[in-house]
Amino acid sequence: MHQLPQTGYLRLPHIIGNPKAEPPIPAVIPVGKSTWWQGVKDGRFPKPVKLGPRTTAWRVEDIRALIENMG
Repeated sequence: MHQLPQTGYLRLPHIIGNPKAEPPIPAVIPVGKSTWWQGVKDGRFPKPVKLGPRTTAWRVEDIRALIENMG
C-alpha cells in the first residue's frame, strides 16, 4: 500500500495518479478521472472538500476508509 499521511488532504492526482508528472505520481486507486468523478456522483467514492474556489481535495481518512472497504 502507498504511504499516505495520517491526516490531511489529497488532491486528485495523488489519488488516481499522474504518470506525466515529474516525478510520476503512482495511483493509490487506479481509475481514470471521469470514472473517479462518476463514482463520486454515484456515492461509490467519498465526496470532496473545497479548500478554495479552484481547489478540491479529499480527506486522507476518507481515502483510507475507501481502500479498506475495497480490499
